[in-house]
Amino acid sequence: MRPTAAPLLLAAVLAASTLSLTACGSGSGSDSDTIKVAYNRSTDNKVRFKDEYLQDMKREFEKEHPGKKVELVPIQAPDNDYATKAQQMMRSPKTAPDLVYEDTFRINSDIKAGYLRPLDDYLAKWDTWDQFVDTAKAAAKAEDGKTYGVPDGTDTRGLWFNKKIFQKAGLPEDWAPKNWDEILEAARTIKKKVPGAIPLNVYTGKAPGEAAVMQGFEMLLYGTGDDPLYDPSAKKWVTGSQGFKDALGFVETVFGEKLGPDVSDSLDPNVGTTVANEWFPEEKLAISLDGSWMGQFWTGKGTTAWPEWKTDLAQAPMPTQNGQAPGKVSMSGGWTWAIPQKAGNPDLAFDFIKTMQTKENATRWDVVGAQIAVRKDVAADPSYLKSMPGIEFFTGLVQYTHYRPALPVYPQVSTAIGEAMESVTTGDADAAKAAGTYDGQLKDLVEGAVVTKP
Repeated sequence: MRPTAAPLLLAAVLAASTLSLTACGSGSGSDSDTIKVAYNRSTDNKVRFKDEYLQDMKREFEKEHPGKKVELVPIQAPDNDYATKAQQMMRSPKTAPDLVYEDTFRINSDIKAGYLRPLDDYLAKWDTWDQFVDTAKAAAKAEDGKTYGVPDGTDTRGLWFNKKIFQKAGLPEDWAPKNWDEILEAARTIKKKVPGAIPLNVYTGKAPGEAAVMQGFEMLLYGTGDDPLYDPSAKKWVTGSQGFKDALGFVETVFGEKLGPDVSDSLDPNVGTTVANEWFPEEKLAISLDGSWMGQFWTGKGTTAWPEWKTDLAQAPMPTQNGQAPGKVSMSGGWTWAIPQKAGNPDLAFDFIKTMQTKENATRWDVVGAQIAVRKDVAADPSYLKSMPGIEFFTGLVQYTHYRPALPVYPQVSTAIGEAMESVTTGDADAAKAAGTYDGQLKDLVEGAVVTKP
């Protein structure tokens, strides 16, 4: 998964992240003319497009605001470690940044912990907020109805496939499976006719984290029916559903029939990097259930120069389980700029958000970051629409997309799902047993706030 919207390449450089954390000095409130901006720096030292963009925003902001300064505070760490370090910083006014890059996946848990402040007063006076699409606004809104972050892009997911391998297998270059069975049949055909190629990659297990849960499991689960994980009308989590068992069953089939990568490779936390830097460019992987940002790896911003991807790869929508309406499914995440509750200079921090969110700068970020636009004006911009092959395809999936339940307990629910996936991947349990184990974990987590669906 894109550990949502610019991908973090998972290879921990914890020493560097510790140095970055220490660099926070005496805290954001020590200088009323300086804002400190904390963000996640890629663990791949060759990937610095975000740093370069923020440096340009810093220069623009300082030019527009004479006497004001921006101090960038990069935290170089994998996703989970970045979140932990950002939370540690936000606990004290001495170390809290004025602005923090916040994954929508974690925003509600951080709100509940008291780390973030609502932005509604700022947004009410900001005309640009009307350009943001409703789904993106909702992703940054908490249970209390207040908004705590300004999204800078999103992502969608679908099926990437290698046309060269498909040709060898006798499969069509305009492949567009209508249901899960057609995906599995294509994978079986590739296994039979193209020995040595990995037929299908579905992220799974505990180590890949949310990449496995959202990008693997939930892309399946949300194709089984309405509100399959959380029932908003009942305000309860769903357990005991056939859809949950069927989604795990799909994963079980992929690995049971050896249609996926070796289990050890799939359970590697760096499997996403391997997909992008090795398996796809080296023509070892036929199909991957993956994200809209993948082209970013091969266009000069990543570590693998592979210009042929534009012609060698194609995309197809992920179908619903049986092709039932609406026929397609996607999951979306994204990141927001949020202001910590203990920030010393919140007004100036929001001014920096406004600099980043001029139409020109917002468009530029979506292009360099391989983001899917969350603003109507950016989505219509010719430079965005021409930025990368497949961008119109993935933008078109926004109408079919789903966001994860924006609830504080979700990170723990995600962990339980990852454990269930790993059980069926390794063959330690069948789908029904793994689903039952998850049900028990979920009930313990939410103390009875569950609803059983057939």
